[in-house]
Order: sequence, then structure tokens, then C-alpha cells
Amino acid sequence: MAAITASMVGELRAKTDAPMMECKKALTEADGDMVRAEEILRVKLGNKAGKAASRITAEGVVAAAVGGTTGALVEVNCETDFVSKNDSFLAFAKSCAELVAAKNPADAGALGALPLAQDGFGPTVEDVRKGLIGKIGENISIRRFKRYAGGGNLAHYLHGTRIGVIVEFTGSDVAAKDTAMHIAAMKPVALSAADVPADLVAKERKIATEKAAESGKPADIVARMVEGSVQKYLKEVSLGNQAFVKNDKQTVEQMLKAANTTVNAFTLYVVGEGIEKRSDDFAAEVAAQVAAAKGQ
Repeated sequence: MAAITASMVGELRAKTDAPMMECKKALTEADGDMVRAEEILRVKLGNKAGKAASRITAEGVVAAAVGGTTGALVEVNCETDFVSKNDSFLAFAKSCAELVAAKNPADAGALGALPLAQDGFGPTVEDVRKGLIGKIGENISIRRFKRYAGGGNLAHYLHGTRIGVIVEFTGSDVAAKDTAMHIAAMKPVALSAADVPADLVAKERKIATEKAAESGKPADIVARMVEGSVQKYLKEVSLGNQAFVKNDKQTVEQMLKAANTTVNAFTLYVVGEGIEKRSDDFAAEVAAQVAAAKGQ
């Protein structure tokens, strides 16, 4: 039996982009023969990981892991809605959320280096990700995550697998859960008008200015029209000023005050938000789904 060295594993991985442990297994099966090991991997994984790496991942899921005052929200993406329902893909997303909550990785690279074993792949999150790419036949990416720890109580809400919310609060659990559901429905961008990002305000002001200019009214009236439009926008996108979805006679701020509850922060993830999706035709999408099903 030939000795399988780290350099051999690294060389095979560079050629195939297959997970490290899969490369080691293939080399062991091939008794150290690099060409034969590459053939084994191509049969087993189809060399899909390398081919899939550049493909757009605009579908996927949001997963949450919350316990006490520690929790995390994670978005993991794939290429098609079909794969977003795959059990292995869902299990991977859940594990990522749990690891972020427990281990506090600094970024996606640090998360990828954490220990994980799933579906025979490992020993790291990144190895599992690449292994699942080969198994499922689609690109998979960990897009973003947010962790909360120790700053207050946490409530979360998942609307299916496509929208996820975490709310950090003090006060009523019921009011916080209702707020999380409200955020999922109304999608505020900030807690208050003062917290709305400056770039969003500038964009809204530019649009309002262009629209008001078309009215042909005097400059002072145009200025008031613009300011009115901006203030209306700020109320619409700030959580506290929004009409509460369960009772539109009061704002969220009023609802929280009545429940003696304060929301300190929130995170809202919507799958694929801001990602330019492909415009595949229906036949191509069906063909991709059939191919993925055969690869499971």
C-alpha cells in the first residue's frame, strides 16, 4: 500500500476541486496512482465542484439558531429553488447557523474552516460545501450571517425558508415575536428614521427631486415637495413608524410601548435579495432540475 502524503492530496484537490477527504479516499483506493485517483473522483463527483464554482446562486434558504441570548441568522444560496428543498442542502444550512451561534466566526472564510462532517464529507464546513456541490450538481455558497450574543433577549421568525428575522429586545416575548413577524412582512430597513442609511436617503431624495422638477412649480414649492417625499419614505421604511401589521390603528413604536418592550436591533434576510438572477427559460430550468434529481 502506497503512502498517501499531504502533498499528493493537495495536488489532487488542485486538479479536481474535490473535498480534501474525498481526494484522500480516492488516492487510497487508487494505491497512490494520481491518474487513477482523478478518474475515481470524476466517476464519483463528476468534477462538478470546479465547474459549478462560477455559477450564480440566487436561490437558497435562511436558517436560524437561537438559544437564550445567543443566536444567528444565516443565508446559504444555491442555483435553483428545486435544490433549496434538498434535505442535504437544508441540513448544511442548519449546521452553518448552529456553528455561527456557537463559534462566532469572523467571516465566511472562518466559518468554512470550522469542523463539520455531513453526508460523508468533511472535516470542515468548506469541505462539506464542496462535497455537496459535487453530490447535488449545483453551486452552493454561504452568502452572509449575523450573530447576536449577550446583548439582550432574542426572538426570531422564519417565513418558510426564504425570509428570516432576529430581534434583540428587552420586555415581552410576545411583543418581540410579533415584531419579528411584522419585520418579515413589512421589511423595514432601520429601527428609526434617524437610522436609515444615508445612501438610501440620498437615492430617495434624488428620485423625489426629479419627479418634483417635472411639476413645473416654483423652486420653493419643489423643495417642499421633495422634503415631504423624503419624510414619507423615512416613515415607511423605519420600524417604529410603520403601522403595526396586526393593528394598523397603532404604529410598531406604540405597540411596543404599550407592551413595555424595547427593540434594540434586528436583522432581516430575504433569500437572493440584491443578487442578479439568471433569466433561464422554463425548459432549461426543468432540465436542470431533472439533472439535479438524477445526481442525488
